[in-house]
Amino acid sequence: MDVRAGQVAVVTGAASGIGLAMARRFAADGLKVVLADVEQAALDEAAAGLRAEGADVHARVVDVGERDQVMALAEAAYDTYGAVHVLCSNAGVGSGAEGRMWEHDPNDWRWAFAVNVWGVFHGVQAFLPRMIKSGEPGHVVNTSSADGGVAPLPTASVYAVTKAAVVTLTESLYAHLKAEHARVGASVLFPGPHMLRTGLWESHRNRPARYAKRRPRRTPYRSLGQWEAAMRAAGREVRFTPVEEVAGLVVDGIREDRFWLLPASEHSDAQIRARSRSMLDRANPSYLESFVLD
Repeated sequence: MDVRAGQVAVVTGAASGIGLAMARRFAADGLKVVLADVEQAALDEAAAGLRAEGADVHARVVDVGERDQVMALAEAAYDTYGAVHVLCSNAGVGSGAEGRMWEHDPNDWRWAFAVNVWGVFHGVQAFLPRMIKSGEPGHVVNTSSADGGVAPLPTASVYAVTKAAVVTLTESLYAHLKAEHARVGASVLFPGPHMLRTGLWESHRNRPARYAKRRPRRTPYRSLGQWEAAMRAAGREVRFTPVEEVAGLVVDGIREDRFWLLPASEHSDAQIRARSRSMLDRANPSYLESFVLD
């Protein structure tokens, strides 16, 4: 589909990071933008900033893990603008799980799945029927990650499992849309190819009480700045991809109807080949042994 002025884009997780960069890029191209985020103050600031730049914005506080709230988001979007052409299900959280999988707090899994997987599914059910029925060109972009979407990082296994699920969900959605001859496309986004400066590292600040940890963490949460300092102290180079670059990849991918929004990366390509070779050879996943698990 062509991305052009007058269309409407809905972005979840839109108050910061990749979501805000996508919203800003859509607005720069003349689209009306619906911002959804769980954090009121950050959402208000993001909406005010976009409006100051001349954007037509509707902002709504939404917990995408709650089906009723996503359905209400769709109602608000259609009531406000009468149409939705682009849906970016981008909201995501890190689980905060510690230790080995058998030691994890089950609520870490419940929360991560509620946002990262159920949030995407809720978006599909809230928006796709009307997007398809309109007969207008449309597109859905679901945010995954190289962690899980390409190969799991075992030290962040809960997040990886949810992001692998997003890939399979979007593949299935793509097939369903094709079977219906819908004018709506689907893409799965792998932000990168390097690290990104986003709020994912501080996800715990918005963790709902219903998913509270049943026992306190053994170690404090680590911020992105602390992780970056530790990597540099260990002599490892840290590279970052600007979130604006990710937003550009999304818009280009929608225009070109590309399913895999996967930036070029020797590292990711090597992981894909190693994982595929392991499956084809029916061999054990030795590609995981390169990770430091302690």
